[in-house]
Amino acid sequence: MAQLDNVIADLLAIDGANGAAIVDIDSGMALASGGTPGFDLNVAAAGNSNVVRAKLRTMQELELKDEIEDVLITLENQYHLINVLKGQGNTGLFIYLVLNRVTANLALARHKLRAVASTVSV
Repeated sequence: MAQLDNVIADLLAIDGANGAAIVDIDSGMALASGGTPGFDLNVAAAGNSNVVRAKLRTMQELELKDEIEDVLITLENQYHLINVLKGQGNTGLFIYLVLNRVTANLALARHKLRAVASTVSV
């Protein structure tokens, strides 16, 4: 789990990041989390796993032969980014990143999130 803690630290180093978690899509449980977004990250992780599962079901029903890269949820004061992990040992996991909308640069945060996501191995 030390490697996952390092990933969380890297995510929280992104300008404007308030919270981050690595989440199992099927169970909704956070394998690692950190930060202080102002709400319970474990509850948010579980809720966002429902979002990812719903999108995967919809893609299957539409017979789309594609993969989810990320999902952006824009709130009045925050951005919530969900990045679905790919690769050996990462199938079925996603990164959940909470950004302060005032202090974050969304384009740069997405770029850095992708870079961090490519380093994750469970």
